[in-house]
Amino acid sequence: MTVDPDRARLDAALRRLGHPFELFPCDPALADTAQFCAAYGFEPGDSANTIVVVGKAEPRVYAACIVLATHRLDVNRTVRDRLGTRKASFAAADETRMLTGMEIGGVTPFGLPAELPVWIDAAVMARPRIVLGGGTRSWKVIASPQILLAMPQVEVVEGLAGRPPD
Repeated sequence: MTVDPDRARLDAALRRLGHPFELFPCDPALADTAQFCAAYGFEPGDSANTIVVVGKAEPRVYAACIVLATHRLDVNRTVRDRLGTRKASFAAADETRMLTGMEIGGVTPFGLPAELPVWIDAAVMARPRIVLGGGTRSWKVIASPQILLAMPQVEVVEGLAGRPPD
């Protein structure tokens, strides 16, 4: 039997939180939200993306934001103001990888560096369940959003994201 070290690491991090969860394997080519939901029958409103943001200052400041796939992160106001910088943006793929050790499409809030704040849009907490990245493009985590509150450095933020205009 082959042991998947990524799955084992994710499983250990989640068990420490003391909340029920399910690990869901996925084809890495289908890890991006729209493809994942279409291929595996999940609603985009249940998909919560973990997005690393950067404040354009010296030194650079970072945070991880968790928002529903149906919402748009408010980088130009809420994120920028919370980071305390004049400008903010999404971290580039290489910057995200350097900071988290994870690829875009697989970033998970479980196992992020301890000094990285995690901000959760309040709409995420209203869902009965969420699907999150699993640290690699091969795994997803399905759980109640309450599991997020068991992590350190977490804050629920009203208005962190909003529904995009139609």
